[in-house]
Amino acid sequence: MILIDQPMWPAHDTLWAHLVSDVSLEELHAFAAAHGLPRRSFDHDHYDVPESRHADLVRAGAHLVSNRDLVVRLRGSGLRVTQRERRAPGR
Repeated sequence: MILIDQPMWPAHDTLWAHLVSDVSLEELHAFAAAHGLPRRSFDHDHYDVPESRHADLVRAGAHLVSNRDLVVRLRGSGLRVTQRERRAPGR
């Protein structure tokens, strides 16, 4: 399932949300591509989504969840990339 949290992360003069899959990265990349998200907005285990695109992605089928639920579901899927893993050489 494709999940999205509320835009609440400030950067670059907007708020950002996270788009994830609790099934596979293939599902996530396919949904993102189908809805025009650039691959450069992918960050290890999620896409960063500007507030201006949020409602469109929810209408397209992304399930709105709390930030906490998003992280819990991402961890449960085994797709979560931790901060330690992000800092590891070769990542």
